[in-house]
Amino acid sequence: MSPLDFVISLSVASFAAGLLGSLAGLGGGVIIVPVLTLLYHVDIRLAIGASILSVIATSSGAAVTYVRERLANLRAGMFLEVATTIGALTGAYITTLVPSSVLFVLFSAVLAYSAFAMFHKRHGVSVLSASNDRLANFFHLHGSYYDQSEHREITYKVTGTKLGLALMYIAGNISALLGVGSGALKVPAMDMAMHIPIKASAATSDFMIGVTAAASAGAYFARGQINPFIAAPVAIGVLVGAVVGSRLLNRITPRYIQALFVVVLIVVAIEMLQRGIT
Repeated sequence: MSPLDFVISLSVASFAAGLLGSLAGLGGGVIIVPVLTLLYHVDIRLAIGASILSVIATSSGAAVTYVRERLANLRAGMFLEVATTIGALTGAYITTLVPSSVLFVLFSAVLAYSAFAMFHKRHGVSVLSASNDRLANFFHLHGSYYDQSEHREITYKVTGTKLGLALMYIAGNISALLGVGSGALKVPAMDMAMHIPIKASAATSDFMIGVTAAASAGAYFARGQINPFIAAPVAIGVLVGAVVGSRLLNRITPRYIQALFVVVLIVVAIEMLQRGIT
């Protein structure tokens, strides 16, 4: 494959990853890393470095629309970012100690867990009308948005903030270790542990992932694990896909988003596990 063909095909694949990542709150990296390692045979650490930049692009492209449409919960996002940023800095250090095969297996395990969790809760959690969570009430983390598919205003109360913070720290670690937006953990955590509706969870996840990725991007750059020839088309493709996906999210019913989320995660988890154990 010529360099031009490589750039074009990678840009197209990245566009698809950004589109899917934006719709599901994944950040695109969950697709980009398998694409680069399985299809283009890029070293997993270089793939993670490129994915880190794509995650920042996804967040930048999608967050504007989500904030304008009031889908993203800004207060909850900034509150949870404290834990994810600390986790990302921790993960950026740990990745230097972990062999590639372990990264593949870990990637597979994270995706498999997320797929199971989302399938188990595929009908969505109930929206709370009241919350006794002290942190959520003190910081006013509750929110609302207008659901275009249901043609009504959705008002929800947030709970489980302590569990949410713990899960976000783990998500930050995963983000730095695997180069993903960690939406695979953030979305289920907000949806199931904190009772934030799936659309608001996906939008808030996309809003958060750029900060999480930026916390670890410097470490990858310093170690020479960001190749511009790979990272540039990935970032551009993912950015365009994220912008398109962000405009579609509020027009799609939640159960379709969750079904798409589960199918993609299962397929990718199997592929990454095979790569890790062979």
